[in-house]
Amino acid sequence: MTQTTTYLLPVSGMTCASCAARIERLLGRLEEVSSASVNLASEQARIEATPGSLPALIACIEKAGFGVPQQEIQLQLGGMTCASCSARIERVLARQPGVLAAEVNLASEKARVQLLAGLDAATLLSAVEKAGYSASLLQAGQPHDSEQAQHWPLLAALLLAAPLVLPMLLMPFGLHLMLPAWLQWLLATPVQFICGARFYRAGWKALRAGSGNMDLLVATGTSAGYGLSLYLWWADSSGMPHLYFESSAVVIALVLLGKTLEARARRQTSAAIRALEALRPTTATRWHAGREESVAVSALRPGDLLLIRPGERFPADGEIVEGCSQVDESLITGESLPVPRQPGERVTGGAINGEGRLLVRATTLGAESVLARIIRLVEDAQAAKAPIQKLVDRVSALFVPAVLLIALLTLTGWLLAGAGWELALIRAVSVLVIACPCALGLATPAAIMAGTGVAARHGILIKDAQALEIAHRVSLVVFDKTGTLTLGRPQLQGMAATQGHADELLPLAASLQRGSEHPLAQAVLQAATRQGLDCPPATDCRSLPGRGVQGTLNGRNLLLGSTRLLEEQGLNAGPLQVQADDWQQQGRSLAWLIELSPQPRLLGLLAFGDAIKPEAAAAVRELQALGIRPWLLSGDNPGSVARVARTLGIEDWQAGVLPEGKAAVVQQLHQQGAVVAMVGDGINDAPALAAADVGIAMGGGTDVAMHAAGLTLMRGDPRLVAAALDISRRSWRKIRQNLFWAFIYNLVGLPLAAAGLLSPVLAGAAMALSSVSVVSNALLLAYWKPARPPE
Repeated sequence: MTQTTTYLLPVSGMTCASCAARIERLLGRLEEVSSASVNLASEQARIEATPGSLPALIACIEKAGFGVPQQEIQLQLGGMTCASCSARIERVLARQPGVLAAEVNLASEKARVQLLAGLDAATLLSAVEKAGYSASLLQAGQPHDSEQAQHWPLLAALLLAAPLVLPMLLMPFGLHLMLPAWLQWLLATPVQFICGARFYRAGWKALRAGSGNMDLLVATGTSAGYGLSLYLWWADSSGMPHLYFESSAVVIALVLLGKTLEARARRQTSAAIRALEALRPTTATRWHAGREESVAVSALRPGDLLLIRPGERFPADGEIVEGCSQVDESLITGESLPVPRQPGERVTGGAINGEGRLLVRATTLGAESVLARIIRLVEDAQAAKAPIQKLVDRVSALFVPAVLLIALLTLTGWLLAGAGWELALIRAVSVLVIACPCALGLATPAAIMAGTGVAARHGILIKDAQALEIAHRVSLVVFDKTGTLTLGRPQLQGMAATQGHADELLPLAASLQRGSEHPLAQAVLQAATRQGLDCPPATDCRSLPGRGVQGTLNGRNLLLGSTRLLEEQGLNAGPLQVQADDWQQQGRSLAWLIELSPQPRLLGLLAFGDAIKPEAAAAVRELQALGIRPWLLSGDNPGSVARVARTLGIEDWQAGVLPEGKAAVVQQLHQQGAVVAMVGDGINDAPALAAADVGIAMGGGTDVAMHAAGLTLMRGDPRLVAAALDISRRSWRKIRQNLFWAFIYNLVGLPLAAAGLLSPVLAGAAMALSSVSVVSNALLLAYWKPARPPE
């Protein structure tokens, strides 16, 4: 009889009984399904199906046009000691009904669980605790766990083990001060069963669950040494037998020391998150009815007016209503210098106000604020597993059983070789002690946490570990032009009028554009403001999509727009054609001013240009220094794109490309063998960002672009592109180095221990050193800084 599991799936999108019936029919056709019933009132499907068929059931319902609501929760875990522990918790969580996926990060001690909406998280917590670990639900915005480990077991173990190991250290100098057997036993016993109690507890839980972990290896190895010493003491009649109490005690002390150093180093890998969380003020000064009132940040609402004094942090994202100041955003954007802010400009919660007193209107609070989203992105990147980690997890799952087998073979081999029980057992203990899967489990997540953390401090947000892993292979970077390599703020760069209209050209154009939010309109108005012109708004203004604008001023019917608009009125450029051609060759955008009555006539021509960002040339040079080829892709006219490419030294470019065309070009470059990164900032760049191997969204861009990208740059400095690719290369290098050291410790140490070339004490020291060295190597990334671009 086939085993079945009952699944209760929430279903959204049903409107009538026929919808429920349709879902039942479709589910009934699946081989995995024994029975299915859909309740329209409760919006649930009850399905009897084979175990592990949940993804197929969800795919069937979604293919029918309905939804299966899902949620993601995070758990704070405790009690994990090695990769075997994290793999075991993953298996336990994945077996729970309604769980779609579970990822456990040993370095951050957190689990990300994707499950069906409406399921009670208490079931997951209970399952983890039954497996022998602690777990609690981690709420959004909850500060990271900063619990400090208890150090008394380590201190006690070191103090009690010191007299045991001292005679061994003095022996090479001719001093024989061996302690009597009863005193050795008295010192070693508290270390074995009190200081080392954690290894017995965790090892027993793992054994009871049918798995193994580092604690089981340590408990088994030290217990064997302790037990052998008791036997030799009992069996020897000379009164001074050679005992191994010091080996067991020192191994436990060294392992505890290693775990303490490892935990301390692991806390440093999440320093970036804690630094970001520390930016959140707990109180704010609200300006209400002409009075100041101190309130909790949680009590603020969008639209509240906030008073920000010099030196205070902004409690929320907002817009300056009154006052001017310099704002320090270094911990958010990585920008080292304060930036000027004035009324109408936006400020970010967590930034520090400078010398000015500001009145700010709160716009975004809580989980949707910029700071909260930054923290969420960094947390997600640090919690996610890189693809290579899945291979490591499979190796770790087999590691402990393999070590136990090697230890048994070592014991048997030495007994068959005639070494005797004492020597054979000590060498088997060395095998058990040196083998530790901790380093394997920490190699990848420690490097990812350190890399994403230091990147965040410099204004580079890495969305997931997969983006980090792919980015190190990027060979070609495709730039959008407007807003990425240029400022994205067109400026009026030239005017040419027909005879008799030079003085009125700019005032008439500004009056037509008064009230418009179009970038070219803003450029005209800014030019008029700089000249101090008084430009009353035109009346009866209306937009002419794709062509320009029309309006009336002092009885004059005016048009301002593109060359197409000029041609529609049956006009030609006349004497302005030479100037127009010259500006077009320079990449300028043109706008023609036309008066319609008494008959259409041309008044003049305005030319607009978008200035190249000052950092753009350095950004291109730095990419070329990394061996990466830059590309320029834009929807602008060929003259403008060619000018930017020529100025920046970009050989490959393409102009006049529509949004969907950008994605197609990126795919073509990928098919040619390049690993492509796409850099953009607008909605029209989102398809290309998604199509690229790695999407990079520029700071100040749209939310759509940021969601489509794997990396986000918190400020609009194109030099951060090379910096982002550089930190990804360095992080990947650390992952490979860590995996090398994690494997080499065991590949070299296990044969040496089995051959009798390592005592249990040296084996314990090597095991502790392996984990500490892996995490410490990852922490070297904390000293990374973006390279100075070559001149």
